[in-house]
This record gives sequence, C-alpha cells and structure tokens, in this order.
Amino acid sequence: MSIEVRAYDPSWPIRFEEVAETLREALADGPDASVEHVGSTSVPGLAAKPILDIDVIVAPEDVPAAVKALVRIGYRHRGDLGVAGREAFFAPDDDPARHVYVCAAGTLNVRNHLAVREVLRRRDDLRDEYAAVKLALAADPDMDIDTYIARKSDVLQKILAVADLTDAERRQILSLNDPSR
Repeated sequence: MSIEVRAYDPSWPIRFEEVAETLREALADGPDASVEHVGSTSVPGLAAKPILDIDVIVAPEDVPAAVKALVRIGYRHRGDLGVAGREAFFAPDDDPARHVYVCAAGTLNVRNHLAVREVLRRRDDLRDEYAAVKLALAADPDMDIDTYIARKSDVLQKILAVADLTDAERRQILSLNDPSR
C-alpha cells in the first residue's frame, strides 16, 4: 500500500474550520473543549497526507462526556488504539478525510502534536526538511504506514528538540513512532 503525500492545500484550514464548528456545536452543552487542527495539514506550506488531524482537548475527567458528544453526532468510537489519554474515532463521512481524537489535556500525546505544529509554523527550514523526508518516503510505491512513521522519526526528533519537551519525553515519542529503537 503506498502513501500519498501532496503539496500543501490552502483549503485544508478551511475544511478544518467546517469540521471544528460541528464538533464545537456537539460539545457546546458539555465539557469545555479546545478543537485543534494538528498534524501536517495544519502547517502552511507543508506537504502532507490529505487527511486532517483534529484533537478535541478536554480535561481528563471530561473525556467520557466528550466521547459521548461525538458519538451522538455520528462518530464511531474506536477506543484508545494503544495511546493512553487519547480516544480515536471514525468520522461519519469522509468529506473531508480526517482523523479525530478526544484527548486528555496535558498528556504527552497532546503536547507532542501541539509542539510539532508550533515549531513547524515558526521554522521554515525544519518544515521544508520534514516535507522532503515525507515526499521521499511516499515516493516508494511499497511504503507502508508503519515504516513511513518510523522513518520520519529522526527529523521529528530534530523538530521536537526545538520544543519544550524533555529528553525523556522525546525518547518516549521516538519509541512510540519507531518501536525498533
């Protein structure tokens, strides 16, 4: 299975806002939530897989209520998929293609997503280096998603070194992305 990476599409933030508005409405009577556009589609100028990544960030005790709110509007809960503090969902449609997660505030997963986004928005050099790695990996027609994620690890570690994560946190992220290390 090949990996598709495209040049940045200026419609991605617009499409995010459309989905985010629906999510905010679903959560309006529930827990306080921040709906964040994360992942490569959230970084202007960055080549990306054409799939929006969206984190719905709530207080840890509010995760169950947020999960219920999303289920009520047609999202199918998939569980944590092995990442503590993060609940994954299948969207009720694929327009736009998206990954939606309810995340407990303050977790390493959330801090990782926000740190990568913020560093890449500030540092064109790292954004361009990351894009080059992603495009090179996606050019391999036999590339699978696990290998793709693992082989991005070195440049992601370089990006995270600029963020406010500790060495131990960066090692933990590395071991999640590339279990062979």
